[in-house]
Amino acid sequence: MKKILTILFICLLFCGCQKNRQNNSVDDNYRVFYEIFTGSFSDSNGDGTGDLQGIIKRLDYLAGTKDSLGIEGIWLTPIFASPSYHKYDVIDYYTIDPDFGNQDDLDELIKKCHERNIIVILDLAINHTSSQHEWFKQFEKAHRENDTGNKYYYYYNFDTRFQGDASSSWCDINDTNEIYECNFSYDMPELNFDNSDVREEVLNIARYYLQKGIDGFRFDAARYIYHNHNEDSADFWKWYCGELRKIKEDVYLVGEVWTSEYITYQYMNDMNCFNFTMSQPDGMIARAAKSENINNFTNYVVNYQNTIHSVNEEAMAVSFISNHDMDRSAGYLQLNNGQAQMAANLYLLSPGSPFIYYGEEIGMKGSRGSANTDANRRLAMLWGDNDTISDPEGSTYDRSKQINGTVKDQTKDKNSMLNYYRKLIQIRNRYPQIARGTYEVIDLDNSNVGGFSIEYNGETTYLIHNNSSEEITIAADTYGKLLDYIGINTASYKDGRLTIGAMTSVILK
Repeated sequence: MKKILTILFICLLFCGCQKNRQNNSVDDNYRVFYEIFTGSFSDSNGDGTGDLQGIIKRLDYLAGTKDSLGIEGIWLTPIFASPSYHKYDVIDYYTIDPDFGNQDDLDELIKKCHERNIIVILDLAINHTSSQHEWFKQFEKAHRENDTGNKYYYYYNFDTRFQGDASSSWCDINDTNEIYECNFSYDMPELNFDNSDVREEVLNIARYYLQKGIDGFRFDAARYIYHNHNEDSADFWKWYCGELRKIKEDVYLVGEVWTSEYITYQYMNDMNCFNFTMSQPDGMIARAAKSENINNFTNYVVNYQNTIHSVNEEAMAVSFISNHDMDRSAGYLQLNNGQAQMAANLYLLSPGSPFIYYGEEIGMKGSRGSANTDANRRLAMLWGDNDTISDPEGSTYDRSKQINGTVKDQTKDKNSMLNYYRKLIQIRNRYPQIARGTYEVIDLDNSNVGGFSIEYNGETTYLIHNNSSEEITIAADTYGKLLDYIGINTASYKDGRLTIGAMTSVILK
């Protein structure tokens, strides 16, 4: 029954929301992104906290030079004024947090990124604000005074005490018999998006940064606009994203909708969404990298691409292994046996717009562990030079567990994970069809070697992975010549036979 409902839902979306894919500037958004947890990346002024000038001084590491990583987009976690180290509780959306710099620093970062063909997207948390935001202070004042004529009276979701929806979390409005919605924390009140003034406020915020030159946004907790009411939340994003495209046609928009894929599809008419099924220790990438049947992975990739395109022909897959809310992948994917390298192949040699979490390219570790704090997932970048960056507030992770080395160490080692990522991104960028093509499964009748035929601009390219610990030889006379390979071993093609080393991927045409 569930499968039937899912099919009916997708068919309805397909019939009602079919769009034409465009080959204009929007096509330029098929990029490799790099997520930077701003306060943990690079420190420019010696105070131990990462900042915008720190990112600027590391741009040559990221892109634009012969030896750079080669990324094409940056996602900055929140940079707005906030009382916390993570900045997801915003006091003022128009002020850069003093820990990170100021608006002039952001302008400089945007300019220098664009010079390197890097687009910049900001993390926008608008479902809630900080309780220290002026809007909320005015909201509380209006409720204490029972001043329903104050426009801020309706800026946040509220109810009478003991009457709030049991599926949400509520906190008391001091000196009243009322409560406000607070699903993440008592100091993160939820905005009321039935209020047209609130909608105009959040639209003006995005307009301000787009006019400054920001290229797009990552929407935090997108389904919490209306908590547990996904249709209403999706309707909001339909309006919001539509308004943003009036300002900037090729704006890059990606949402965090961390729930079942069936629900995520409701949001994908208007923005891309991170693919959480691919990520984390039990995700499709990690399982395939640990030598689970590769056909499970390839079939999933094709089915997912077909499904999101049936919802919205312009939709892109957004794959990743981990982010600032997850344990780092180096804790469950080993480097010495090729698991980490194969995982990188699986998501960077894939359709759409993949995201690297800073430090993933050097095998940084970090997990909540018994301390149960996300600060342990957001540790200071391991540069290995004189950078004064420190671990964030509340972190307890033992530095002795960081056994994979620093950027400085790995730059010198041609076989390092860092140099592997550099080569891998170069290969991806060499073949635009990898990001933009239409994928079909190649069935090689083998649980450890499988891949795709990729159609793009009237031509066919083949991408094949060997995720086993053994060299495998297959008949490959129909796949053309070997163009490239990458892995912990080599590959060769002779007399119609393709030999792929263990934990290695190949491209043929």
